[in-house]
Amino acid sequence: MMLGAQSKREVQRARFRAVTAMRAQAREQGRYLGGRPPYGYRLTDAGPHPNAAHARWGRRLRRLEPDPATAGHDRWMFAQRLTGQSLASIARALNDAGIPCPSGIDPGRNPHRSGDRWTLRTVAAILGNPRYTGRQVWNRQPAHTDTDASRAERELVRRNPTADWVVSTQRAQTALVSEQDFVATQAVRSHRSAHDGTTRRYLFTGLLRCGPCGRRMESHWINPRPGYRCRHGHTSTQQPTNRRRKILYLREDHIIARLADHARIPSGIQTPHDLVTLLQRRTITIVCDQEHCTSTIESSAQGNLLG
Repeated sequence: MMLGAQSKREVQRARFRAVTAMRAQAREQGRYLGGRPPYGYRLTDAGPHPNAAHARWGRRLRRLEPDPATAGHDRWMFAQRLTGQSLASIARALNDAGIPCPSGIDPGRNPHRSGDRWTLRTVAAILGNPRYTGRQVWNRQPAHTDTDASRAERELVRRNPTADWVVSTQRAQTALVSEQDFVATQAVRSHRSAHDGTTRRYLFTGLLRCGPCGRRMESHWINPRPGYRCRHGHTSTQQPTNRRRKILYLREDHIIARLADHARIPSGIQTPHDLVTLLQRRTITIVCDQEHCTSTIESSAQGNLLG
């Protein structure tokens, strides 16, 4: 037990010293510490390694330089976002122009991605990456993974808190966007406010599922009242096709009327807010199609009907 405790302490000391050194190298020297280069940059040689032992082994430093083939696309995305364009419109314009997405340009590093088109998450990740300001940023993502988590949870990109990021004091590579424009980009919001200045509220957000395709229905303002829709996987980032399924639209007041007549609704439910509270408390998801919302009420946790 004593030898095991000493070994664990040595491992922790070595880890602490390595992390401290990496923080200093990223902050003070702006050194590139590994990982895939961001879209718009490429890796170039930066000379021999400053550590004599590593230099004897043939290791050399690397640094980021703008990629002539893709750097212009980054500048264009930031410029479009500053004009108020939505992420969907930017992604759709890139897809319409036939510009390869990051995983399509580098399929060797992205074997788990299709690489066929731009998505909202890809554009959002690029516009939210502070490395495009020319500064080196380290520790944005945790280095460890949870082996007990599901595959979907492991594939989800998680970010460390902004306070834990290590940002270089000086610029380490050529900037593709100014710091002022980058900060302004983060403040852009593309969603429209109500014309009368009111706040739009949706009671069943996250509680509705589309019967034909099984996807979550999204909130949507309809003429002019709250409603929900399902586009069956189609997004504004791609052109519509004639083969796609017709979009499902449901008004919120129609859903309330359907559920009010359900035989399994408890008698104590008097208002729509009481109904939503019941659904949330019992983690119940409502499965709807164009005609019915009453006979397909299921619980995502237990699989039981209401009541």
